[in-house]
Amino acid sequence: MGPPIELRNKSIRTLAISPALLTTPFRLSFEEVAAQLDQLERMLVEPDGSFVWVSSQAGSHWQVDGNLFDRDGRLLFVDLKGHCPAEQFDRLLATFDWPTTALIFELTREAAMLDEVEFRRFAEVSACAE
Repeated sequence: MGPPIELRNKSIRTLAISPALLTTPFRLSFEEVAAQLDQLERMLVEPDGSFVWVSSQAGSHWQVDGNLFDRDGRLLFVDLKGHCPAEQFDRLLATFDWPTTALIFELTREAAMLDEVEFRRFAEVSACAE
């Protein structure tokens, strides 16, 4: 574990990650992930790995934008921005082999790495502040 950080009056546990771990690709290929993303309704996936997923007209509005990055044909990391309900987030993460594969989330502004549980805590704190 890394040092905790304070975000909006809540302590969030960070991860201490070795640089080697950050260059280890997923077991899935870029193409496999892109094909799985493409199965989600209202998802647009471009050949370069960029994608956008939007809510339906009914209900609350949400949108997630992202980019897939690979190395030697396997997924290396995913850049995500936006927001969506937890159940949709679960569906999105499943396309990256979660929960079988443990995911690491980087908060770029805070320069911190989080596991999935702490990332969800961070997202809740951030949503409450909006």
